[in-house]
Amino acid sequence: MERCIIGIDEAGRGPLAGPVCAGLVAWRPAFQAKILKELPLLTDSKKLSPKRRAELFKKIKKLKKQGLLFYTHTMANAEDIDEGGIVKCLQTTIRLCLERAENFFEDSGRFEILLDGLLRAPEKYSNQKTIIKGDQKEKIISAASIVAKVARDDKMKALAKKYPAYGFEKHKGYGTREHYQKIKKFGLSPIHRKTFTLRTFDF
Repeated sequence: MERCIIGIDEAGRGPLAGPVCAGLVAWRPAFQAKILKELPLLTDSKKLSPKRRAELFKKIKKLKKQGLLFYTHTMANAEDIDEGGIVKCLQTTIRLCLERAENFFEDSGRFEILLDGLLRAPEKYSNQKTIIKGDQKEKIISAASIVAKVARDDKMKALAKKYPAYGFEKHKGYGTREHYQKIKKFGLSPIHRKTFTLRTFDF
């Protein structure tokens, strides 16, 4: 069977609040040229405007409906992060994403997995490679970074409605000056990572 290429990246490793999200995109080499033609100027999600990320994510969804690629994402919430640590949570989210890919590509036992930064897949996946700045060097990791970033941002916008005092829709849980001011004023919300925020504040 033809191998399947998989890209994996994460969003939300550093914020003070909200989940961490792993994103996965997978396609077969035979479809790659057509996919990349539909995803022009694909690069690291952090280098793209929110509007451009949304446009590319919409195209990724369309390509999935056409059967040209597969994507998924998984999140671990603040409580999970406080209990197990960010590294363990990323390991779990990556594993769950890969299990979904395995279920989708039932005829493929040969995955070539490319991961961004310091991420690692479970040891059972022998054909994996971690690439520093992979979200800039490998288009499939760029696509995964967009999936993770858009999914997490949408989650933070939803949580902003539940906890309107903190402005999560603006800073997405990252440690901006405004966010720190809100924490000082209102204390921690249920979605704040206590192991992150208590390093800075003495409540």
